[in-house]
Amino acid sequence: MFESLSDRLTGVLKDLRGKGRLSDADIDATCREIRLALLEADVALPVVREFIKKIKVRAKGAEVHGALNPAQQVVKIVNEELVGILGGETRRLQFAKTPPTVIMLAGLQGAGKTTLAGKLAKWLKAQGHTPMLVACDLQRPGAVTQLQVVGERAGVTVFAPHPGTSIGGGENELGVTAADPISVAEQGIAEARNKQYDVVIVDTAGRLGIDQELMAQAAGIRDAVQPDEVLFVLDAMIGQDAVSTAEAFREGVGFTGVVLTKLDGDARGGAALSVRELTGQPIMFASTGEKLEDFDVFHPERMASRILGMGDVLTLIEQAEQVFDAQQAEATASKIGSGELTLEDFLEQMMAVRKMGPIANLLGMLPGAGQMKDALANVDEKQLDRIQAIIRGMTPEERANPKIINGSRRLRIANGSGVKVSDVNQLVDRFFEARKMMTAMAGQMGMPGARKNQRKKGKKGKKGGRGPTPPKVRGGMPGGFPGLPGGMPAGMPDLSKMPKGLDELPPGLENFDLSKLKFPKN
Repeated sequence: MFESLSDRLTGVLKDLRGKGRLSDADIDATCREIRLALLEADVALPVVREFIKKIKVRAKGAEVHGALNPAQQVVKIVNEELVGILGGETRRLQFAKTPPTVIMLAGLQGAGKTTLAGKLAKWLKAQGHTPMLVACDLQRPGAVTQLQVVGERAGVTVFAPHPGTSIGGGENELGVTAADPISVAEQGIAEARNKQYDVVIVDTAGRLGIDQELMAQAAGIRDAVQPDEVLFVLDAMIGQDAVSTAEAFREGVGFTGVVLTKLDGDARGGAALSVRELTGQPIMFASTGEKLEDFDVFHPERMASRILGMGDVLTLIEQAEQVFDAQQAEATASKIGSGELTLEDFLEQMMAVRKMGPIANLLGMLPGAGQMKDALANVDEKQLDRIQAIIRGMTPEERANPKIINGSRRLRIANGSGVKVSDVNQLVDRFFEARKMMTAMAGQMGMPGARKNQRKKGKKGKKGGRGPTPPKVRGGMPGGFPGLPGGMPAGMPDLSKMPKGLDELPPGLENFDLSKLKFPKN
């Protein structure tokens, strides 16, 4: 969603890096470009004015003029002020001292409240809580049924004593019911106390626009259940209406936090940056897709880092921690170091990576990813499917010892997995090359189980012989990666065309000795 804003800001700040000293005119020109970028992204004018004012005051002070690298100092200031707009620190849910904790969802129809209720419940369940959903949206046709389906997918209980409005059913010809959502909410809280659920998520009705009936009903549910958190669910794609809608809900119902939905959309989305600054309430969660897993805590510093093209490595690490088993990863690392990695291990690791989401999205979290859009666009997920099919077409013995895969076996594997024999040949050959490369790197980094290259004496007992001959790399891999024999695995983007600077180590790590890293021993 923030792609265009990210491109503009990255380009503006990139122009500064070539200058040794910055004059006030340089800073004014940079602030002018930043202002235009924010306005084009639909950020509210009062927020833009305050943002530019703070940057100018800080950038024209001794903080920049006295710095050894003033351009980097300006980037740091922009990043810090952007974090400030987004809320500063990460805001966590406040749980009640005496369960159940009541979380009420409010917002317009179509913002994604019902789906978000399931996402939040699934997330809370993973945190060790026992949530229950309460269906208080009795106006929209099928809303109760939708919540029941979402709750079933999330594996949580749904309290729905009334079917709500249904097309072709109900208490009259139009299917409109006379159920009271406030009464349902009160019954839900009582049910949660009796059944000992520690979190109750109340899904309320919405409207296509702000009206008094909507506000009165939401305020009535709020007064009846006394929620610990009222989350305003905001569609990040509605533009400047996001600000007016948020202010109307703040005055009519009140809320303690904001949840941004549809952040995976292609709208400009700058209005979402304005909500925190104008309402004073923090953005707590972000939803980025239709799946229940596409949901996470909103971290202002990480979002600012993404917008400025600095990547989001911490989120990438957290996603990896969710899908990788620590003991299995340690065992695999030991196999890599000793050169005993098998195709079965390779398949398990590949499947774990795929659970983290699309490869292009994962690579997009890396610093500088915005400058390699063409490469990310060419990532072929189907190639990973072909690799998976080839490995699954092998016998357990062949996966454990690929050296026994001769010509007739390769033909059988190719026929069984629906690929060409040349595809099987490439996979096996590249696996051997990659295993040699990883074993050599593990030895240099001192990983557990790694084979250490012992320097042998040369002729006549002198030290410093030529050492072992490096293995020949046959064919290489598509999109060879500078400095790594054979390049990246099949299906990955062509990184050989990366912009200058991205094929090198980050500043300060050029001469870093990897052998000094200390890893835990077995």
